[in-house]
Amino acid sequence: MTNLFNGFFQRISALINNLIARGISWAKKVVEEKAKEGRLLSDAELIIAKRVGVRFPERIRLVFVDQIPQPEDPQLLEVARSTGLNFPSTIGLALGYTIFIRNNNFSEKVLAHECRHVYQFEQAGSIESYLQNYLQSLLIDGYTNSPYEKDAQAWEKEGQSQNF
Repeated sequence: MTNLFNGFFQRISALINNLIARGISWAKKVVEEKAKEGRLLSDAELIIAKRVGVRFPERIRLVFVDQIPQPEDPQLLEVARSTGLNFPSTIGLALGYTIFIRNNNFSEKVLAHECRHVYQFEQAGSIESYLQNYLQSLLIDGYTNSPYEKDAQAWEKEGQSQNF
């Protein structure tokens, strides 16, 4: 019986690792294709990024889009939906130093939230390491209970400035 369970968990683990690897690959491709379309942060936006802990805010690129990029892979999309990440209704998405914000949804709160994800990425040391941990947290905790999302939400007000 133990061998049966071990084999089952090994297969599940391999499937999860494969999904995460595909998610990371997709994210890196999107950043490579879209980051150059973005703009640097303004002086006021740099202050917000610094307030939420971003070490190198000058590296951040804001990319305004009609819809947040989403994977074309149907399995990745299904897993995202099942964890509570719904790309069509998503307002912002940080992938490394690239922040996507849906047009007409920009605010200090959204910027602070996404900049906190940039901070988390910096702490992880690489986009691969960050996404590995972030995606695992989505699979285990779901989007709304993810420690990464709770942390970003906690910093939304902290990052807001009076003169923006």
